[in-house]
Parts: sequence; structure tokens; C-alpha cells
Amino acid sequence: QVHLQESGGGLVQPGGSLRLSCAASGSIFSINAMGWYRQAPGKQRALVARITSGGGTNYVDSSVKGRFTVSRDNAKNTVYLEMNSLKPEDTAVYYCNLGGVVTTTIGYVAEYWGQGTQVTVSS
Repeated sequence: QVHLQESGGGLVQPGGSLRLSCAASGSIFSINAMGWYRQAPGKQRALVARITSGGGTNYVDSSVKGRFTVSRDNAKNTVYLEMNSLKPEDTAVYYCNLGGVVTTTIGYVAEYWGQGTQVTVSS
């Protein structure tokens, strides 16, 4: 069993910053990719940023490039999303995603999702 605990969402004014965290726990042997998706009202869930096990950022959406930074702590099985210069259009529910997880119980699992955390950017 793998559990994801997200934190850090909230209400922030335009131009402000937030830091999201997602800690994975349970029967984890390894995690290939860790990342963040977001879903705004009336829109599909979309990938924001993703980082691989070696620490290489293999995707950052163009709409957040230069403002958002994804990072991970492999020892803690935790992924972070540092969000700066936030805009109202960044308002969405942000979901943590783990890709390519090898567990100690049932082997390989393609992905896990967090429960989502609301980020609202408004004055």
C-alpha cells in the first residue's frame, strides 16, 4: 500500500508564492518519475511539471516555465513544487503523481495519484 500526502495549497494574492509538497509512504522500493498535474474548473487535468529519479526535470509546462520549479528528495520520497509569481490562471486543484513505482509487496505499479490540493490565486 502506498499513501500520498499533499500539503501547501491555499489562497494567495497575484504575484505571491506557494510551495506544494507531496510525501509518499508505504511499501515503496523505488519511484521513477514524480510530478504535479493541475485541473482548473471546466478543464482537463494537465501535467505541470515532472522530475525523474535522477533529478532531471524532464517536463515543465510552458505556461509555468520560469515561475515554477519542481524538485524531489529521494530519501524522503517527497516531491515539491515551488510556485512563484502566481497568476489567477494558476488557480486549480493540484495533484501529485508518481510514475513507475516499484513496491515491495505487489511489484510494479504504473502510477499513483494524490487526493489534490486547492490553489487559489485571487486578490
